[in-house]
Amino acid sequence: MIRLLTGNALETGDVVWWTGSTWSLALRDAVDVGPGGDALLAQTVAAERITDAALVDAEPTPDGPRPRTMRERVRGAGPTIRRDLNRPNSTEATA
Repeated sequence: MIRLLTGNALETGDVVWWTGSTWSLALRDAVDVGPGGDALLAQTVAAERITDAALVDAEPTPDGPRPRTMRERVRGAGPTIRRDLNRPNSTEATA
C-alpha cells in the first residue's frame, strides 16, 4: 500500500494530486508520500493554497496509483455524469 496526498486547488476547486514537486490534475502523476506524508499534509494546509488536503491509501498499478476508496477513485477520474468531461490520463472510477 502507498499513501497519496490530494486536495482541491484554492483558485479553481479542481481535484489535485501531489507529484513530489508540484500538483497535478492527473491521478496517474501522484507519488507515494511515504512516512513524510503527515508533515507534508501539515505544510500543505499551512500554505493555504490547497483546500481539503488529505492523505489517502492507494495501491500501485502499472497504470498509476489506484485509491482504495471509491470516493477517491471518483475524485481522481473526474465527473461521472459526462465522460467527455473526464480528465486526460485519469484512471477509470471502477470498483
